[in-house]
Amino acid sequence: MSMAASPSVSDPPRLTVVMGVAGCGKSSVAEALAARIGATYTDGDSLHPSGNIAKMSAGTPLTDADRWPWLDAIAAAMRGGAGRQVLACSALRRAYRERLTDGAGEPIYFAFLDGSRALIGARMHQRSGHFMPESLLDSQFAALERPAADEFARAVDIDAPIGIIVDRICDGFDWEKT
Repeated sequence: MSMAASPSVSDPPRLTVVMGVAGCGKSSVAEALAARIGATYTDGDSLHPSGNIAKMSAGTPLTDADRWPWLDAIAAAMRGGAGRQVLACSALRRAYRERLTDGAGEPIYFAFLDGSRALIGARMHQRSGHFMPESLLDSQFAALERPAADEFARAVDIDAPIGIIVDRICDGFDWEKT
């Protein structure tokens, strides 16, 4: 995890984005993380415009033009929120992570949920009621730019129980600090 131009490792971030491809567990992990650290949880999917949801539901990948307003809405929600915040958001490309950070106006810690195509595909196959079809998973992996060493980010393997994943995300921060 890089800390370049970011708070020291012991200082907990105010803003955390749990990121990764569809089906990696962002919402479940982000909700558990928020509960653990006493943060407000927001699912970035709830901020998608209806046109984006319709497009994905129809099996059409989003374009950058579709994503920019959504990312701006997420950044505005973080900027306007008080206290610690944890958001679930794909944030697949570095440009998206930079847009979120610039819009929030402060460092964001990105917890990248990393898993194999096979594992995530199996999870997506078993879930129901989500607008994102399994058919878009390959486009998600094609768009994914893993966080680089100079980003305020950590990759966390998702092949573990949620509690262990949250432990790994929290490792190195003193969450008792305000």
